[in-house]
Amino acid sequence: MKSISNYFLHKTGFLILFLLLMCSVGFAQSKVEQIDKLMSMYEAYGKFNGSVLVSDHGKVIYKKGFGMANMEWDIPNQPNTKHRLGSITKQFTAMLILQLAAEGTLDLQEPIIKYLPDYPKESGSKITTHHLLTHTSGIPNYTAFPKFFQEESRNPYTPDEFVKKFADKALDFSPGEKFSYSNSGYFLLGVIIEKLSGKTYEQMLHDKIFTPLNMNESGYDNHKDILKNRATGYEKRGGKVINSNYLDMSIPYAAGSMYSTVEDLYKWDQALYTNILLPKTYMNMYFKPYIPAFGNSHYAYGWGVGYNKIGKSADSIYTIGHGGGINGFNTNISRIPSDKSLIVLLNNTGGAPLNRITNAIQGIIYGKDYDLPKKSVAKDLLDVIEKEGIDTGMAHYNTIKDSEAYDLNEREMNGIGYELMSSGKVEAAAKVFKLNIDAFPKSSNVYDSYAEALMNLGKDEQAIENYKKSVELNPNNQSAIGYLKKLGADVSDLVKEVIVSEDILETYLGKYELMPAFIVTITREGSQLKAQATGQPIFDVFPKSDHVFYFKVVEAQLTFNKNDEGKITSVTLLQGGQEITGKRLEE
Repeated sequence: MKSISNYFLHKTGFLILFLLLMCSVGFAQSKVEQIDKLMSMYEAYGKFNGSVLVSDHGKVIYKKGFGMANMEWDIPNQPNTKHRLGSITKQFTAMLILQLAAEGTLDLQEPIIKYLPDYPKESGSKITTHHLLTHTSGIPNYTAFPKFFQEESRNPYTPDEFVKKFADKALDFSPGEKFSYSNSGYFLLGVIIEKLSGKTYEQMLHDKIFTPLNMNESGYDNHKDILKNRATGYEKRGGKVINSNYLDMSIPYAAGSMYSTVEDLYKWDQALYTNILLPKTYMNMYFKPYIPAFGNSHYAYGWGVGYNKIGKSADSIYTIGHGGGINGFNTNISRIPSDKSLIVLLNNTGGAPLNRITNAIQGIIYGKDYDLPKKSVAKDLLDVIEKEGIDTGMAHYNTIKDSEAYDLNEREMNGIGYELMSSGKVEAAAKVFKLNIDAFPKSSNVYDSYAEALMNLGKDEQAIENYKKSVELNPNNQSAIGYLKKLGADVSDLVKEVIVSEDILETYLGKYELMPAFIVTITREGSQLKAQATGQPIFDVFPKSDHVFYFKVVEAQLTFNKNDEGKITSVTLLQGGQEITGKRLEE
C-alpha cells in the first residue's frame, strides 16, 4: 500500500513518524567542522539535499548547499538557491496582518465578517482575526479534505473562489475553544489582507516586508515566473528520486506560497530583533505564546514558541520556529532569541528529518552531546540487489539489519519493494516485502504489500491469507477488502462494528506524551473518540476493540494501557511497524 504525503503542513508530525536511531559524537572539532561533518553525512546517506545557514550570536558561522537544486542539469544547491517555503510563509502573513493592525486598519478581536461581508454570517460573526492567526478558529483544514490533492491541487483559483471550498463547512469546534492547525485560516488571512489593502497578497509581501529588508531573493512562487536559482522540487520513491507532483500555487496562497533563500531568511531573522517592521508593542504580540500547540510549545502569530531540548542533553532552550512542507520541499527555521542564534534548513527532496538535524546543530552550538545519522538498510539492500541480484542482497541484508551503523525503516523497505515490482522484478519484491513482515510483524501495511506481490505472482491463497492479516491489523484497509472480494474470499467476518460505551471512552480522555514536545490529546464528542497530535488537525479514531482504536486517514492505531489498578496510564501508537508508548500527563 503506497503512502500518502501531505504538503504545506508545518510539521509531518504524528501521522508519519520517522524514528531515526542515531549515534553520538564528541566535540574535538570546531563548531563549523562539526556542522559540516553532520550535514555531509546527512547528504551522503540521502537524508538531506538543500541549503543550510547557521548563525551564532547573530553572526553567520556556516552557510552551504548540499546536493542538487536541479538534478537534470546537475546544478548544485547553494546558499542563494531559492526554495519553496511551505508553512514558513505563515509568519510573513501574520506580520502583514499585524502591520494592518498597527496602522489602525484592522482590529484583531473584531469578527471577520466586518472585513469579509460576504463570508457566511453564522461562522464569520464568531471568528476573529486572532482566531485565524492562532489556529483556533475551528475552520476545517482544506488540505485534510478527502481527495483534496487528487482533485483540487492542480487547479488554479482566485482567492475568493477558493474560499468557497471551505467557507460553508461546519466548524470543527467553537472559535477559541482549542488549537487545530488550519491552512484554511491562513488562506483567509490573505484574503483579508487583500480586501483591506486594495493590493494583492503578493504585492503586500514586497511592499511591506521584502523591499524594506532588501530580501531581493524572496517572493510569491508563481509557476509562470522565470526565477534565477530556483530549486526544483523532488520526492523519493524507494531508491529513486522523482519530480514532485505539480501544485498550482494559488492553492497554498497565504498559507504556504513563498520562496526564499537561507541568506534572505537570515535578513528576516535579524530584522525581527528590531522595530523596522512593527512597533515594539506589536512585536511583543507577534511572539506572545497564546495557546498550547506543540507539546511543551505554544502557538504565537505564525510561530511555534517554547522550550526544546538541546542535542541529547536534558537541557532545554527557548526557541521561536516553524517548519514547512510543500510538494517536493520541506523546510525549517529555528530562532533562539536569548543569544540571536539561528538555524535555517531548506530541503528540496521532501521528507528530510529537519527537526533531528536542527536538534543536532543546536547541540553543536551549545557544546552538548548530539546524534549523527545512520545509513539506510533499505538503500544499501536495493543497491546490492540491482548490482548482484536478490540472493546476494538477502545475504547482505542479514549482515546489516541489526548493525549499529544502520537504520532499518519499514517505510523505506516498502518503497524499494514497490520499486522492484514496478520494474518487473516481482519475485525479488515479494522477498523484500517478506523481510519487512519479519522485521515489522505488527504493521498492516507490510502484509498488504506482500499480498499484492503474491497476487501478481498468481499465488492467490497466500495473497488471501496476507490480505486478511492486513485487515485484521487495520480494519479500515478497504483496499485489501476489495482485493479479497476479487479473489473470491469470504470477508463477512472481517467487517465488524465494535461499540464502546461512553463510560469507557471517558477513561481515555487526556494528554499523552509520546516524545518530548510531542503530545497526543484524546477528546470525545458523544460516542466518537478523537485524537489530535502536536501541530495536527483533529482526527476521529474508531474502535477495533474496547481499548484499541484505529485511524481511517492513515494506517495507525492507538492502544490504551491500564496499570494493575485498572487505571489508564499510557497510550501506545503503532505506525509503520514501530511502537511508541507515551505516559498520560496529569491534568
